[in-house]
Amino acid sequence: MDKENREILKRIEKLVDPYRIAKGRKFRLKDIDPGDTGGLGSEQKPRAREILAKGVQWLAEEQDKFYADDRRSLLLVFQAMDAAGKDGTIRHVMSGVNPQGCQVFSFKQPSAEELDHDFLWRYQRCLPERGRIGIFNRSYYEEVLVVRVHPELLGSQKMPSGLVTGDIWKERLEDIAGFERYLARQGTIVLKFFLHVSRREQKRRFLERLDMPGKNWKFSSADVRERGYWADYMAAYEDAIRATASREAPWYVVPADNKWFTRLVVAAVIVEAFWKLDLAYPAVNEAKKKELAAARKALMGERK
Repeated sequence: MDKENREILKRIEKLVDPYRIAKGRKFRLKDIDPGDTGGLGSEQKPRAREILAKGVQWLAEEQDKFYADDRRSLLLVFQAMDAAGKDGTIRHVMSGVNPQGCQVFSFKQPSAEELDHDFLWRYQRCLPERGRIGIFNRSYYEEVLVVRVHPELLGSQKMPSGLVTGDIWKERLEDIAGFERYLARQGTIVLKFFLHVSRREQKRRFLERLDMPGKNWKFSSADVRERGYWADYMAAYEDAIRATASREAPWYVVPADNKWFTRLVVAAVIVEAFWKLDLAYPAVNEAKKKELAAARKALMGERK
């Protein structure tokens, strides 16, 4: 590893550690400031963008090795309140990744077929194959966030009445933690991001969507209605992170009031995860070398 890459990795570790939640029992959402920039002032934004660009390039290189190795998969889970910047973060951070090795799924209102199955079924169908990166833009956590804030949605899930008790959210969180532990044991790396935007910044971004014609299409009146449940959502997020943060599937609670910093931290987390794998292209055995030599001989022997 060259000097420049070692320097970037040092910066990565400093960036990532404050936002990594691997033991959730004592986690409190209020301990992380949505406006935090990790000590980087606005004057350092150009340098941060340079590091992000380098990280994106590095990620593309590592993803190629990851695909060739074909033994693990990577699942990136993104959760956030509306206007926190999920789409932009995914677009910027994954801009250099080969589309053939990456799959993005955005989960909307469940279909009739999906409602005829258990709450994890539609997400399991979209898990990444070995060698690939899967991105869930919203995920199975909606089942303990939106559905918890709006419990009337449980009615459409056709649950037996005897199973819908006061413990249902605790039980679902236990099921999610077990599901993620299972994935880790099967070779899937699970990284979960909560883009933590402040209520004040969300309001500013909503107003921007209203004021700028080019952003009007992003606006939904339903998003404003959901602001009325802000405290309920924050409590649900905190409970979910506490119950499911683990060494195998850590949460990263990323400050999201400054998009440039959000993207930098998310890129740093993914690069760090790849770096820890110490990836390399598969070694070529003797039989393969003979095959390659024969192919070369055949090509060189062709007439023009």
